[in-house]
Amino acid sequence: MIPYAAAQIVGAILAAVAIYAIASGAGADPRAGGLASNGYGAHSPGGYSLGAGFLAEVLLTFFFLLVILGATDRRAPQGFAPIAIGLCLTLIHLIGIPVTNVSVNPARSTGPALMVGGWALSQLWMFWVAPLLGAAIAGFVHRSVLGRER
Repeated sequence: MIPYAAAQIVGAILAAVAIYAIASGAGADPRAGGLASNGYGAHSPGGYSLGAGFLAEVLLTFFFLLVILGATDRRAPQGFAPIAIGLCLTLIHLIGIPVTNVSVNPARSTGPALMVGGWALSQLWMFWVAPLLGAAIAGFVHRSVLGRER
């Protein structure tokens, strides 16, 4: 798991550097706009509080992981997982972008936060804790409801 997580974080950082380099081509400092960093309170696109953002991230991650676990289960129809997962992620972004710029993945949050610094780094903890909590709850619920494969 450690190499997988490290690869995701490195990829997110490299993507944030690439976005910064591209956005810098317009002449202004793109960090001023936050580079799509996740945030709550004054840094939420819609002004949502820490509590609202935390709950949204937990729930959105929970539902996303439930879809992933269900769609990739050996008992699910084969070949449809990418459709279900892709549509679910689209819906999650439509719901979550106005709230926190949607994370559901701590690595995705880390890259932009490192580039922006300051407020983005101080709020990064929430975008690690909430998705990890949502994922853990989804794993528990999936196993409890569907049980182990027979």
